[in-house]
Amino acid sequence: MKYFLDSAKMDEIMYADKAWGIDGVTTNPKHIMTSGKPFVKVINEIADYFSERPDFTVSIELDPHMDDADEMVKKGLEYSKLSKNFVIKIPCTEAGLIAARQLEHQGVRTNVTLVFTASQALAVAKIGAFIVSPFLGWKEASGEDCTAYIKDIVDIYKEYDYKTQVIVAAIRNGKQIVDMAKIGADIVTCGLQVYKDSFCHPFTDHGLKVFQDAWDNTDTVGS
Repeated sequence: MKYFLDSAKMDEIMYADKAWGIDGVTTNPKHIMTSGKPFVKVINEIADYFSERPDFTVSIELDPHMDDADEMVKKGLEYSKLSKNFVIKIPCTEAGLIAARQLEHQGVRTNVTLVFTASQALAVAKIGAFIVSPFLGWKEASGEDCTAYIKDIVDIYKEYDYKTQVIVAAIRNGKQIVDMAKIGADIVTCGLQVYKDSFCHPFTDHGLKVFQDAWDNTDTVGS
């Protein structure tokens, strides 16, 4: 399973890339806002950083106010020309699906996002999108069993040999990362702190302290 980073902050992206070897980056308007930089500046900085690595994918989301397929296609084509890394992120609406299908036919990879049901994900695979982004955290916060619906998506894609990759979005903790790995999701994407927290456990710290104390009380001369 691949790890993507949910961020538009270059310091976070560079850290995660160098320290952990992340496999991709996903952005959305909220990430752009929290970066404190204009949209075009942010995406150009990301494009420049990965310019020598064309296989590294960076999802760039269109203006969410767009509700016309032709307008989405026009902007998607425009953004895709800025970098070979860019995957155009489009909402799972009727207009979005029409636009994603047209972009895929023109050789532009798409990431259909804001997916909350298996029926939506099935439509995404049918139009040949590169990536589908079912959300986990938002649904789970309202009490829904999200593992089940994402497993349904993974199983349906395998049954019909759909090539669309499943990237589970809005991951909130390490357990969710593990749950998605167990059901066979292709990718998870989450924020920097979620990954950091998932790497840690208090017993690891406890064990390290035990071994440090033992080391400090051992004659290590000549070692």
